[in-house]
Amino acid sequence: MNPVVEQILGYARSVWRRRWLVLIIAWLVAVVSWVWIYSLENRYRAQARVYVDTQSLLKPLLGGLAIQPNLGQQVSMMTRTLVSRPNLEKLARMTDLDLRAKTPQQQEALYNGLVGKIGLDGGGENLYSISFVDSNPELAKRVVQALLTIFTESSLGGTRKDLSKSQKFIDDQLQHYEDKLLEKEKELEEFKRRNIANMPGSTGGFYAQYNQVSAALEQAKQELGEASQRKRQLSLQLEDQEETLVSVVPVNPTTTALDARISALQQQIDNLRLKYTDLHPEITRTKHLIARLLEQKKQEETSMQKQNKETVKAQNPIYQQLTIAIAEADANVATLKSRVEQLGKKKADLYRTVDLVPRIEGEYTQMMRDYGVYQQNFSALLARRETAALTSEVETKTDTVDFRTIDPPRVDGKPVWPNRPFLVTVAPFGGLSLGVILAFLLGQLRPTVLSRRQLGDLAGLPLLGAVSMIQTDEMRQRARKFNYAYFAATGALFVAYLGQIVYYLLLSPAA
Repeated sequence: MNPVVEQILGYARSVWRRRWLVLIIAWLVAVVSWVWIYSLENRYRAQARVYVDTQSLLKPLLGGLAIQPNLGQQVSMMTRTLVSRPNLEKLARMTDLDLRAKTPQQQEALYNGLVGKIGLDGGGENLYSISFVDSNPELAKRVVQALLTIFTESSLGGTRKDLSKSQKFIDDQLQHYEDKLLEKEKELEEFKRRNIANMPGSTGGFYAQYNQVSAALEQAKQELGEASQRKRQLSLQLEDQEETLVSVVPVNPTTTALDARISALQQQIDNLRLKYTDLHPEITRTKHLIARLLEQKKQEETSMQKQNKETVKAQNPIYQQLTIAIAEADANVATLKSRVEQLGKKKADLYRTVDLVPRIEGEYTQMMRDYGVYQQNFSALLARRETAALTSEVETKTDTVDFRTIDPPRVDGKPVWPNRPFLVTVAPFGGLSLGVILAFLLGQLRPTVLSRRQLGDLAGLPLLGAVSMIQTDEMRQRARKFNYAYFAATGALFVAYLGQIVYYLLLSPAA
């Protein structure tokens, strides 16, 4: 025979020799376990399913106008904080469980027990299952209803509370920046009043103005040189012309060329008055020229009256034109000289303030920069306040998160714990397993030789033979009685097990 098989058979014979110990332990474990199982309190599960719809039609419509919170993240946070301490305290008050706890230790035990009994499963496709296990089915149902209420109400409370805090913070910041703006405006007003003569103009800063004045002065000097050169050329041409020409045609004194010159000068005065006052040097010189022409016209009329009507002296038109051109050139030179003097004076004034004006401009630029920052932040906060107000209206008057109860809270008729048929089955087989293990251990502690091979292995000597035990009829009858009693006890254990199974599956109130 195979040594391994023989060894296994030896272990089996050793356990069989102690079969009554195995049976007694199986009975003890089974009876104690069955009594304990019978005394266990039934626990019922109340359950509800809710669907969280975060896809609102307002989200695309209000894009960019109102703040769109991360609804998925909010729902996920709600599921994690459903069994938080504040929610547990609220749950205990809603279900009157807080009346059972009189001391802080009892309250702590109550909250810890609630945490172990509450179940929140799901999340896939926003479908959640809320459950609670308790020995009282009505209490379990009320707890699930309270949990469902807390779950649906906590979504809006946190968001609205955050919005209220955000609006208050924005209002405080707006008031702060408004005070800053008023303070900066008063500071700018005082600064402009104090430095009104040296404030930068719309054309740029000090250096830009200085460059513009210098360029204008150079251009005015160049134009003055050109006007003076033209006047000299006209004067040279006037020296080559005769003032009068002899004419045989009577001349009407009222149609002489002096009238044209006077009219041109008068028109020039009208044009100058559009830019300057009557005290301007150019206007004054033109008036003097007109007066001389009027005097000359009067003298000419007097002279012509004395001449013969058939032969008179006529004014040379070229001479007259050159005279008018010289007068205009003279007025232009005077104007340019005045402009050069003014620009030179302005340039000198700017040069004298070369150290003062840049510092004033720097201070003004810094003040305007600060004012611009305050104004920009104020405008941004004002826009944010409008956005927060619109978001608050959306959160207050609409449902951004829609909770739909798929299955209302209900309690199964059968308890979810304990599973008495399973425990009743485990008890006897567990007892038998425990008895077999103890019998095997006792056989190892007090070994018994059951075969010739085992004796030869233990002695280490050659085995010459073996003497078999011859049982008498009385011994065989006693052995049969013991076997009958053993199988009867084993059958009784099996019958008791079947009775337990039938009771809990068919006759028990929780079946």
